[in-house]
Amino acid sequence: MIIIKLGGSVFSDKAGEPENFRENVVRSIAREMVEFYPAEKFIVVHGGGSFGHRYADEYGIRAGLKGLIGKELSRRRRGFSLTHQAMLRANAKIVNAFLAEGLPAVSVSSSSIFLMDRDKVAYGDVEAIRKLVENSFIPILFGDVAIDLWNGIDVLSGDQIVAYLAKLFRPKKVIFLMSVDGIYDGKPGQGTLLFKIFPHQIDALIDHLEGSAGRDVTGGIVNKLRQAKEIARFSEVWFVNGLVEGRLKGAITDQGFGTRIVG
Repeated sequence: MIIIKLGGSVFSDKAGEPENFRENVVRSIAREMVEFYPAEKFIVVHGGGSFGHRYADEYGIRAGLKGLIGKELSRRRRGFSLTHQAMLRANAKIVNAFLAEGLPAVSVSSSSIFLMDRDKVAYGDVEAIRKLVENSFIPILFGDVAIDLWNGIDVLSGDQIVAYLAKLFRPKKVIFLMSVDGIYDGKPGQGTLLFKIFPHQIDALIDHLEGSAGRDVTGGIVNKLRQAKEIARFSEVWFVNGLVEGRLKGAITDQGFGTRIVG
């Protein structure tokens, strides 16, 4: 099994118009997967891109519901729903692009199966995902809003979902598709590309990047590295450029151009 994280900056332009979508890019990625399916089993998790982040920011979803009353409580609940609906729209576009390339993609709503507790995944009911994979479907999950046991609600990142699934399913590879060539020792796309990183080096790299690598509502590259450190206990991890045709195929076949976390 291979888990693919489809970054929001790959399937959309985060700085562009709200809910813009690069269908040609997603279909190109799907075509690369077709070369390995059905002999290879896949799970795909995608980010928010130009869809969910703006609502999560505007309505302060990460601040939760604790202590709120009246209009502000109602407003935060509305923002929770709007964020989720935006992510459903993104998910539908990705599923349809996969279907157009002949892959049996199936939408799985992340907020319906995951519970959080203080910014961590506390529980995920993944049996339906397991059965979908066993029957050669390709589940498509997504970063989403979620119920938080302590703070009412929170943002659940696609990276957190990938780490949770990797721990349970132990895939042979986890491949992060990004809009740059991999992990750099500076801001994404700047500095020196790191082709190989050992897990014991990640904390020092995070310290170096913290505050300078660029952060979004789900923690950006720093959060990806934190999750990758955990994932590397169970799986080989790749970071490659999803905007460049052939990079996904290269990672699948161990001939990839990008960053590999060597466990």
